[in-house]
Amino acid sequence: MSGHSQFKNIMYRKGAQDAKKARVFAKLARDITIAAKSGMPEPDKNPRLRLAIQAARAESMPKDNIERAIAKASQTAGGDDYVSTRYEGFGPGKVAVIVEALTDNKNRTAGNVRTIFGKRGGIMGESGSVTFNFERIGFIQYPQAVADADKVFEQALEAGANDVSSDEEHHEIETVPDDLNAVTEALEKVFGTPSASRLDWKPLVKTEVNDLETAKKFYDFVEALEDDDDVQHVYHNADFSDEVMAKLNAEE
Repeated sequence: MSGHSQFKNIMYRKGAQDAKKARVFAKLARDITIAAKSGMPEPDKNPRLRLAIQAARAESMPKDNIERAIAKASQTAGGDDYVSTRYEGFGPGKVAVIVEALTDNKNRTAGNVRTIFGKRGGIMGESGSVTFNFERIGFIQYPQAVADADKVFEQALEAGANDVSSDEEHHEIETVPDDLNAVTEALEKVFGTPSASRLDWKPLVKTEVNDLETAKKFYDFVEALEDDDDVQHVYHNADFSDEVMAKLNAEE
């Protein structure tokens, strides 16, 4: 599926979790506010807002926080003028990386991202330098406990999904981008709110990482990017060997 969920699981279990959660909530709130400003403030009339709220709920963001983020969109005319921007390049181990940001100052964000690439073993690329290695998809995730793999597979395909994969932790559903909202809504009626529902970048070509030190450097590189306030998502095409994953897990 997304090509990095296994590595992400390690990242989410490391570090100062409360601080990370606060940063996640801040970024989700920004997404909700911008989505509410972009159209109607009612989720049923604004697909972008509906997806932003779904993403917030999937991270257990409190209802009050969500409501405040929506209200902020109409509190003042104009307000912070945020724009979406994307950066591309290669991280340690020549792993292709896509960085998506939401910023009110593109010069600041570009400088911060470029500095992280430069100081942590990466190389910043031009627009389009790595996206050809990825495909834009809709991505929906449920915990394994919601149902067995056969039922999730059956319901997802009936709802219009393209592909489904399940492991011992998650069910991951892939859609074409335009069908993400409709498939999410159909599955919610059966399984409840998903743990993730978003547009994603799916790697078409993987880059193998078989060296522990390179994996550690790459982890530090991605963590530094995700710690930046303007960065919303980081995607990559790394394929970590079982041996490297086992060693990373052992060092938690």
